[in-house]
Amino acid sequence: MSQFFKFRGTESYLTNDALEAAVNCAIALERPLLVKGEPGTGKTLLAEAIASAIDLPLITWNIKSTSRAQDGLYVYDTVLRLYESRFGDGDVKDIRRYIRLGPLGEAFSKPERTVLLIDEIDKADLEFPNDLLHELDRMRFKILETGDEIQAKQRPVVIITSNNEKELPDAFLRRCVFHFIDFPDAALMRRIVEVHHPGLEAKLVDQALEVFFQIRTMSRLRKRPSTSELIDWIAVLKKASVDSVKLERALPFLGTLLKKEQDLTAYADQVAGGSRYRS
Repeated sequence: MSQFFKFRGTESYLTNDALEAAVNCAIALERPLLVKGEPGTGKTLLAEAIASAIDLPLITWNIKSTSRAQDGLYVYDTVLRLYESRFGDGDVKDIRRYIRLGPLGEAFSKPERTVLLIDEIDKADLEFPNDLLHELDRMRFKILETGDEIQAKQRPVVIITSNNEKELPDAFLRRCVFHFIDFPDAALMRRIVEVHHPGLEAKLVDQALEVFFQIRTMSRLRKRPSTSELIDWIAVLKKASVDSVKLERALPFLGTLLKKEQDLTAYADQVAGGSRYRS
């Protein structure tokens, strides 16, 4: 971009100064933004918010354990070509019919700038991050089967998320702008709830937030409830016309907040036996 872009979040995606600075820095430097944080802190939604704020198309690449950087550029569908050579009536001599651009290749081939989300990079093997940045640095690649070369006209805005499942290479980290999204505090969470449930009675908001943060402090939980689960919980409380909640064993719709059998058991044990969780 020709001028320094100032990302300020969107109406539905609330931010703070640190996150905004990281996004603006990455866009200005044209470097990937590596975002970490516990599940439910909005890492994936950040890319959608940036794309909406800049008014650019969003391309998403969900990384798997088998993902390779090469697959992000293109794949040659040999299986389809073999099938059509035996049963189809297409021109199997035209190899271009069997070339499928991957998310990287699609981002490079677009005439306009795009936002490219590379989601959960830590699921891939250790070689993947450096291979990926090599392709992002080059911004061009050749399709070997056809000899066609694709060169990006504009560098995409790249957002990379990680859940910290494994360490990322130092060489990769040096070439990224980094930001860790802290879990929202009570004040920010209240603003988030207001965005998703405007006009909600203050009493229910206060009680729901108190219960939610009490649950998150409980020990032995394998998966603490996240922001999206709080939003869903409040939604079902509204639909059921529940106007008051407190931390108790029969908490309404507990399965909206806790998603593992062990966590339900831990919750029941600690509510029954822990005085600091009694209202």
